[in-house]
Amino acid sequence: MTSYDIGVIPGDGIGPAVLKEGLKVLEAVAAVEGFAYQLIEYPYSGEHYLKTKDLVPDRVIDEWRTLDAVLLGAIGHPDVEPGLVERSVILGLRFGLDLYINLRPIKLYAEHLCPLKGKTPADIDFVVVRENTEGLYSQIGGHLKKGTPDEVALVNGVYTWKGCERASRYAFELARQRAGQRGTGGRAKVTLVDKANALRPHDIWTRAYAQVARDFPEVETDHAYVDACCMWMIKNPEWFDVIVTTNMFGDIITDLGAMLQGGMGIAASGNIHPGKTSMFEPIHGSAPKYTGKNVACPLGAISAVGMMLDFLGDVQAAARVEQAVADLLRSGAVPSADARSGVSTSAMGDMVVERLRRR
Repeated sequence: MTSYDIGVIPGDGIGPAVLKEGLKVLEAVAAVEGFAYQLIEYPYSGEHYLKTKDLVPDRVIDEWRTLDAVLLGAIGHPDVEPGLVERSVILGLRFGLDLYINLRPIKLYAEHLCPLKGKTPADIDFVVVRENTEGLYSQIGGHLKKGTPDEVALVNGVYTWKGCERASRYAFELARQRAGQRGTGGRAKVTLVDKANALRPHDIWTRAYAQVARDFPEVETDHAYVDACCMWMIKNPEWFDVIVTTNMFGDIITDLGAMLQGGMGIAASGNIHPGKTSMFEPIHGSAPKYTGKNVACPLGAISAVGMMLDFLGDVQAAARVEQAVADLLRSGAVPSADARSGVSTSAMGDMVVERLRRR
């Protein structure tokens, strides 16, 4: 029997509640598909930091490397310096495990969830490949004369040929894979999103992308500056298949994409190093105002479990999870994918499990 070692970081705010429902679905699909798993829980969060002043030590990052995958709920506490624990946990994973791909599917399952007039599930089904370890999030910079009238803040965006090339290659391989899954006549297209007209160092992206594209002659290429990309995502989301972009632009446009599919509560992401330990999470934050209220939408966390299973090679189990979420949303039983749905966090998890077992 296949068995997985999975790290679990419930985190702060609504993180523990939504991750609990994700693990409920994991238990159900494991019973159906016949695989085993062991959970290793880690306490790192804002609340844990307030109690202990502990951040993630190097030995724990080394331990994470031995796991098959990590599931994260959410990180962020209102009483802790913004970004302190997030950098320790999230960047500790991304940089420590070199999780150079942030993969975010943008897929509409039910038309009533989409805020765009006239757009259907046939129009919104694309994936954003966000470079995940470079750019403006490389943590190079700082303050001079902080707190004085002469204060200066500097941040350096770092783009390496290796980083641009491997993100582009992942995107092209993914586009080819998606076309194969769609069968005869399926399109394969990769759109590079940058701002090379104003930020000339982005030319490294242009050249790396073009070089990789030569290895994939069957894949259509396209380009959009980030401002135009945001416009086209609203006007013609059906144009997109796979987008590859920088760390910061990917962070921004995927939140826009989440709204196209129904809201932050439904969106999931993978922080991936192909073939090595990777981390999966819902893309929403910790939403402290909803802590303990049992109202947060857990579908992002549940979908993150599905993404993890797909990454681990349990494709049928992943498909079961995705189909159960899709069935629930199409049924109309969940009027919205947010805290105002009127369906409790735990009840929504139960509804996904019920549909998964029914299938």
